[in-house]
Amino acid sequence: MAITYQFNKTSLQGLEKNLKMRQRTLPTLQSKESALRLEVKKAKDEMIALDEEVNRRIKDYDQMIALWGEFDTSLIHVDDVKMAVKKIAGVRIPVLEEVVYSTKSFSIYDSPKWFYDGFEQVKAIADIGIRQEFVHRKVELLEYARKKTTQKVNLFEKVQIPGYQDAIRKIKRFMEDEENLSKSSQKIVKAKRQREAEQSAEGKEAAV
Repeated sequence: MAITYQFNKTSLQGLEKNLKMRQRTLPTLQSKESALRLEVKKAKDEMIALDEEVNRRIKDYDQMIALWGEFDTSLIHVDDVKMAVKKIAGVRIPVLEEVVYSTKSFSIYDSPKWFYDGFEQVKAIADIGIRQEFVHRKVELLEYARKKTTQKVNLFEKVQIPGYQDAIRKIKRFMEDEENLSKSSQKIVKAKRQREAEQSAEGKEAAV
């Protein structure tokens, strides 16, 4: 980022104000970045655990594939997925609260004995699958926020703060040089006037 400035006091004050603001904000951004890194790791660990659970459930399902062929999947249906929004490290994350199912009645006499357990198995698989989607979304949102925060930290730390400091140094050096030059000029003018005054005094004395 190119920092525009002029070699005067007003520009210097503006740069100093911007620099102080970024120096105050940087520690907060760094803390947020650390918190987001931790939350991303926790969410990824949660995602891995759910993926493993889904794979385990699928294996269990495959072992009972012959029985599942008898199960009427129209007997159970997901009616609603209730969710809330929770802030994690300042990021709004959708959180699963409840999965609402509707079931059709069936004859326990005409159906296999394991049908009731089948309902619970289907619910468990659906619950995990839906939770998996929420956790994947959680990872995406946290990772995006973490990347944006890291970019801002790097911008402040490596570009803007050094840039403002460099510009301030240049303006101060210019103003100091200008002040020294002004003082030198004043000394030269004063010395010249003093010599002229002395010469004038000497001329008057000689005339007398």
